[in-house]
Amino acid sequence: MEIREYLPSDCNEMAELFHRTVHSVNIRDYTKEQIDAWASGDLDLDVWNRSFLEHDTLVAIAGSMIVGFGDMDKSGYLDRLFVHKDHQRKGIAEALCNQLESRNSSRCFTTHASITAKPFFEKRGYQVIKEQSVERRGVFFKNYVMEKNIRW
Repeated sequence: MEIREYLPSDCNEMAELFHRTVHSVNIRDYTKEQIDAWASGDLDLDVWNRSFLEHDTLVAIAGSMIVGFGDMDKSGYLDRLFVHKDHQRKGIAEALCNQLESRNSSRCFTTHASITAKPFFEKRGYQVIKEQSVERRGVFFKNYVMEKNIRW
């Protein structure tokens, strides 16, 4: 596996990875209605591309396929972290997080973690700040504001 910086030509494949992962992995913890609202399949790719370019965005590649991606803004907010449904539990998310955190000068990292991702972030030292109910397309579901403080 190779980790490299995001290219705009990656955006379509990353959107497809996001959709398939949410619909096959996160379905364990959310209802079909919640999953369909979260990952409806009609992302605005221009908006996604712009945010990936504004953030520090890394892509994990195996062979010629994108198997994971993550992006973090300058404040240390980890916006998205997704691993291909067929490549779960292979250390890809950990490798992406390690690089994103090491490349960021923030002393505090935050994320809004799904129920599914919460245990992963807890193992990385993130703590739940609060549980929240978020709304997507008129459907509400639970996630967690999580934080990890770095001491230098």
